[in-house]
Parts: sequence; structure tokens; C-alpha cells
Amino acid sequence: MARPIVLSNGELHVGLNNYGLVHDFYYPYVGLSNHSAGKSTRHRVGVWIEGQVSWLDDPDQWEFSFRYPGRALIGHTIAKNTALQVVLELDDCVDAQMSAFMRNIHVVNLADRPREIRLFMHQAFAIDDSRSNTDTAQYLPDSNALLHYRGRRAFVVAGEHNGQPFDQHSIGLFGIEGHEGTYRDADDGELSNSPVEHGRVDSVLRFKLAVGAHSSERVHYWIAAGSTIREALYVDKQLRGGGLSTRLNETAKWWHKWMKPAVNAAAKIDPAYHNSFLHSVMIIKSQIDRRGAVIASTDSSMLNYDRDAYAYCWPRDGAFVLWPLIRMGYTEEPYRFFDFCKRGMHPSGYMMHKYRADGGLGASWHPYMHEGYGTAAPIQEDETALVVFVFAEFYHMTGDSKILRDFYDSMIKPMADWMSEHIDETTGLPKPSYDLWEELFLTTTFTTSTVYAALQAAAELADARGDKQSAVKWRLAATDIASAARKYLFNHERNAFYKGLIVKNGQIEYHDTIDASSVFGAFMFGLFGVDSSELTAAVNTFVERFRSDRGVAYPRYENDNYHKVDPTTPNGWFITTLWFAQYYIEIDQPDKAKTIIDWVNSNSSRTGILSEQISPVDGAHISPSPLTWSHAEYVATLLDTIQKGGHAK
Repeated sequence: MARPIVLSNGELHVGLNNYGLVHDFYYPYVGLSNHSAGKSTRHRVGVWIEGQVSWLDDPDQWEFSFRYPGRALIGHTIAKNTALQVVLELDDCVDAQMSAFMRNIHVVNLADRPREIRLFMHQAFAIDDSRSNTDTAQYLPDSNALLHYRGRRAFVVAGEHNGQPFDQHSIGLFGIEGHEGTYRDADDGELSNSPVEHGRVDSVLRFKLAVGAHSSERVHYWIAAGSTIREALYVDKQLRGGGLSTRLNETAKWWHKWMKPAVNAAAKIDPAYHNSFLHSVMIIKSQIDRRGAVIASTDSSMLNYDRDAYAYCWPRDGAFVLWPLIRMGYTEEPYRFFDFCKRGMHPSGYMMHKYRADGGLGASWHPYMHEGYGTAAPIQEDETALVVFVFAEFYHMTGDSKILRDFYDSMIKPMADWMSEHIDETTGLPKPSYDLWEELFLTTTFTTSTVYAALQAAAELADARGDKQSAVKWRLAATDIASAARKYLFNHERNAFYKGLIVKNGQIEYHDTIDASSVFGAFMFGLFGVDSSELTAAVNTFVERFRSDRGVAYPRYENDNYHKVDPTTPNGWFITTLWFAQYYIEIDQPDKAKTIIDWVNSNSSRTGILSEQISPVDGAHISPSPLTWSHAEYVATLLDTIQKGGHAK
């Protein structure tokens, strides 16, 4: 299930599902740990009116609309129940300066008579992704709050209506010992006021509202998070002292200030894309942990079907995501990302497959042993190359010599040295590693392109640092790679770039699948000139191969089966489709680029959220949503419409 609303302050991240309910609740890192992943831990919201209770996740009773109404990561949800004649309007945010999730709930009585409406707010945590049933929940009478805690994680849940706290509560069990969930205690409109429970626990609060005919009341609700109970109670106290409305306003001000570079950039693009551009920038920011990790997606829906989700930092994704922010003048997020990469770099000078938000290694399915080839690190070399390349973009944008001092000797030099030496003796190309799609072990055109550009960029950094010997070494290595690429990487039979090749037992084995990344890599990183016959032919071959009457959506490559829904037509990817828009902008064919940009807009969610893939059958979003990289390519494409020079020449 997609997340139409995501909220974050770089420490606490909350994802709301299509029912307006908390489905993901990450703390203290964006992407780690998720204390509320899965259907059984969604935080339900319900109303009881005239003897009938209705929960928002009943799809037969409620209609929803979602939006981000302004230039701040504050979501607005409208839930309407025609049968009960009631509307809930929710303004939701994560406080910009404190770890608190806040909901300003406007309860509207559509009936022509006054009614008592009871609002129920339910919380279900599996703290630290716990499945060991050792959480505790308690009623805190001195604080008029509920406390959920386990170890070094504590969540204080509270609220008020007209200055008064909730009037009833209930604490119980869910998902074990035959208990469906404590929210069922609200079926009769009354709660038991049970004071404590341990195990797999959930809780419910009640607010009793007297609402006039065609009138409304407001409820303020919040969850304060801390690494200790004391810390969570302190955040709770700050919310009570300042008031929820004040905190919402302060958060809006923080976002307005942070968004200034994006707003300045948006003023230069087509006004038709202003809102989608700004929303994408906000979504990108929501997926960045304040300690540097750039999370691919915080949508945990895939956990319901697969072994893992996308809540990791891939160095490649992070580099692509930070690049458009760098172009707009943002500095804090890139600096912290590169510091994150420096801490995670292998002693040999390369980045590993992926990382958790706390810097630990992420799960991987890549082995060290490869049949017919031998031993190689389980990595994707493009991830190392892109960190170097985008760092150079960052340095050139800032011109700050301190940045170069902070990273040159400790990160750039070991990475560039490793890449310049990690060369296959037979081909002169980079040695094999896994492709950017994480599937094949070979030397790809895409990886070769990124390594070529990274070594050139590193040579420029070496010049700036006065390291002439390294500059010569890396520049020569890049030149040799470019020469080898022209010899080995273009498939004259198919008029396309090879996806890649590998040398086994002294023989070169080619992989001739037509892949969007081969075209994009060769173009964006300057391995082949934009006017070269090879690049022109490769683009034409790709476009013709995937020409369709269903629109301009492009897949990753031929016969891609990842989440495939139609046996005859591959899924469209926002990333790969936008790559071609960037190419068309570069060769001065803006109409073709605009067609793609408009397709992206027409296939985004109601709140401008972009997923990974689009179904060719019904346009449904497939795989994680939002996908940070999709939003980054959209922002990069629109930036390209106002400035060239966004790629290596």
C-alpha cells in the first residue's frame, strides 16, 4: 500500500497509508527502526456515533482525499463517512525540532442536529521491530498520557480537547493469545480504563465530543518519542506548554526556510510544474536521515510479500538523490551523506552493497565466489564511482576548500586509487561487479561510464589539492577506460550498447540485453559524446524496441520480470523514463522531454508521490511508494529545463 503522506524531521519518520492511518513509524533514524510496520500495527482511527462505531480502514464506509497544502511537509487528509454524516479533517506533521508526531483533528458533524461523537485513537507498536512480545504499555495518571516502551525506546501518547485530556483509555494485547486488538474495546463506545499490560500490547484513547448541528470540534493528538522515558516525557511537556497549533506553525516556518533554494529554482521552471517540483523536493528531504543516510524508500509494504523492503541507504541512490539538491545550493545534506560514506567505506577504498541508517551493513544476496570467474567483493562499483563523481560536483558548487580537506585524503584518494587499479587485464575495463539493478555480475556499460567520469572528476580534485601525481594517474586510467569502451562496449549487430561483458577463462562473454542504464550511463557521464554515432544509434534502438501505444513509459531492460504484471508488456519505471527526458533536453528536443514530464505528472499519486514502477495495464503504482530516486530524477529533469551542464561533458 502506497504512502500518500510521509512526514519526517530526519529522526522521526511517519508514513500514513491510504486510510490516513499511521503505518510506518521510524525512530530514531529515518529507515530504522520501524516500530509500526504491517497491517496488525497500523494505528486505527475510529468514530462512535449513535451506537455505531466505524474505523477509517473500512473501505466501504469512508472516502479519502490527501494533499500537501503548502510548502511544508504537513499533510492534510479528509475522511468522509456519508452514512454517519461525519467528516474528519486531519492536519498531520512531525515536529521540525522535536521528535513528535502531531495530528490536529477537525471533527465535522454534517447532520442537522447536535450529536455526541466519540473519537477513538488507537496505537499498536512492535517496538524495535520486536516480535518477542516484550513491550509494555502503562497509563500515566500524573501526565494524563499513555506510555509504550521497550528498552531504549519510549513513546508517550496523549491529546486534548478544549484543554481537557482524553476521558477514557484502554490497554491490552493484539496478535497473541487470541486477541485481535484492544481497539475492539471501543465497539460499544466505552473503554475499560485498564492501566497496564506487557507483551504484544496496544492501546486506545477516547475523546467525547458534543458537536452542534452542522458544526465541528477539534482534537489535538500527539506521540512524543524518546530514547528514554524521561526524554519522551520532556517532549510531551514541551508540546503541552507551547500548544499544538504553535508547534504546527513553527514546523511550517522551518520548512518554508529550508525550501527557499527549491522555491528559487521553481520560479525558473514552467509554472505548470511548480507544485510537483516542490513536493518532490519535500519528499526527498523526508527520506534523508539527519546523520547522512539517504533511504531508498521508507514504505514497508513489501514486507508483507517479500523478505525485505527498501529502508536502506544505497550509495548509488544517495548520490543520485543528492545531486539535484547540490545543484540547487543545499550543503548540509550532501556533507552529511559524504561523511556517512566515509565512515562506511571498506578499508580497500570501495563502498559496500548497501547500509542501514545507523551505518551498519545492510542485508545482501551477493556472494564472494563467482562460478567460472573466482573471488570478488560482493559490491557494485558504480556506487563507489558515483560517490566520487557527485562529491566533485558538490565541491565545485561550493568552492569550499575545507570540504576538500575533509574528504580528499580520507575518502576520495583511496576510492580513486582503488578504481584506477581495479582494471581487467584482458579488456582494460573495470573488473566485474554487480550491475546497478543488483542482478548480474559483469562489467557493465553503466558502471564503466561512472568509473570513467569518477576518475576524471577525482583528477580535477587532485589538481585542486596539488596532488599532481594522483591527477596524472587517474586521468590516464580514465583515458584508457574510454579507449577500451569504444573497442568493447558497442554492439554493431544490434546498434546498441552491450549491457556488459565478463572474461572467463581468457574468453570474453558478452551480454547483449538492451538496457536503459547503458544508454543513460554512456550519455550522462560522457563516455560517448552526445553527438556520437554510437549514442545516437543506441537511443534510437532503445526507443524503437520499447515503442508502445500505451505511452512513453520505459522499462529497465528487455524481458525484465521484476514485479511484472503483463506478460507482453514490461512495467514502466519513472527513473528510466526520465533519463530519456534528460537526453532530449540535452539535444534540444524539449517537446519530447515535455511529453515524458507530463506522463510522470499524470501518473503520480494524488499527493505527487512517485513509486518505482507503473503497471502497463491500469497505471497502478508498483513496488515502494515513494521511491526517493524517482523523485530525484524528476527534480533533476526539471532543473535541466532551466540549466544545462548537469552532466559530465
